[in-house]
Amino acid sequence: MSMNSPQHKDIIEAALLVAGEPLSIDRLCALFSEEERPDRNEVRAMLEALQQEWAGRSMDLKQVGSGYRLQVRQEFAPWLSRLSEERAPRYSRALLETLALIVYRQPITRGSIEEIRGVAVSTPIIKTLTDRDWIRIVGYRDVPGKPALYGTTKRFLDDFNLTSLTELPPLSEIRPIDHLQEELDMTLLPDAEAPEGSPRIEDDAGVLTEAEKALEEKTADSPASEAVEA
Repeated sequence: MSMNSPQHKDIIEAALLVAGEPLSIDRLCALFSEEERPDRNEVRAMLEALQQEWAGRSMDLKQVGSGYRLQVRQEFAPWLSRLSEERAPRYSRALLETLALIVYRQPITRGSIEEIRGVAVSTPIIKTLTDRDWIRIVGYRDVPGKPALYGTTKRFLDDFNLTSLTELPPLSEIRPIDHLQEELDMTLLPDAEAPEGSPRIEDDAGVLTEAEKALEEKTADSPASEAVEA
């Protein structure tokens, strides 16, 4: 690299600014030729330096499920929302309930979700969650009919600003909230087991609403999507 060439850290920062999606350590390393390529530890050190440089400014360098990304801090949302003429749609309670059950009970079948909720899960809800790449089929239950088992994806972690499912609060620690949401791509699982550290719903009665509220809190800085009714 010549004296006038950008520094490695500046190249990584530029890539994060224009990527439009989280970048993994491997993808950041691949920005450089073999002769100038930093190792993974050096890239991590540069990312930590960039996090410190951006601290307190308009953007955060955030680690999510599939890598690192630069994103605008949530407190700027009221002003930035005026750049778009479209009003951000809201998610229906039925969709949030369905998503909460998949998050906290994965892997879970559609029939189990319906049994817990007491109502049918509409096809548009499953389609919206699948189209957003928040859920996917991770296996099939070994019973007659072989119903599909659903689990969350890496995109779910990315969109909800999570590095792993362990960052979701245990249900015993979830505090009730009164506000509604302001806004609204998992490596393939080798089998139908839930990801390690996945939060769990141990008692179906009385905890579904709390699980939904935990996700509602996370949707505050999550991208908007279509509202879907029950």
